[in-house]
Amino acid sequence: MARVPSSVIAAGGLVGGYGVARWTKQRPLGGAVLAVAGAAAAQQWRQRAGGKAAGALSAAYVVAFAGSHPLARKVGAWPSVLGVAGAVALASWAVADRRA
Repeated sequence: MARVPSSVIAAGGLVGGYGVARWTKQRPLGGAVLAVAGAAAAQQWRQRAGGKAAGALSAAYVVAFAGSHPLARKVGAWPSVLGVAGAVALASWAVADRRA
């Protein structure tokens, strides 16, 4: 069975976490989606690119989540989430998925 690329998991976690929180009006549920996807992506990052890369990409994932909030005030919620998800996906692909 083919594995889902870590870039897709990370971007899906950011977009999915926001979508779940928004549509269910349950921020903790969205946070759970964000956390599970982040943990799954981090596991793949560690396997494919090593611990230092996994740490850096995990930090980028958290910074993207946090940074999407002030960015949303300037460009809107969905554009912000999609932008940071794309940035994390690109970084993940460049560091870990491209090698697979």
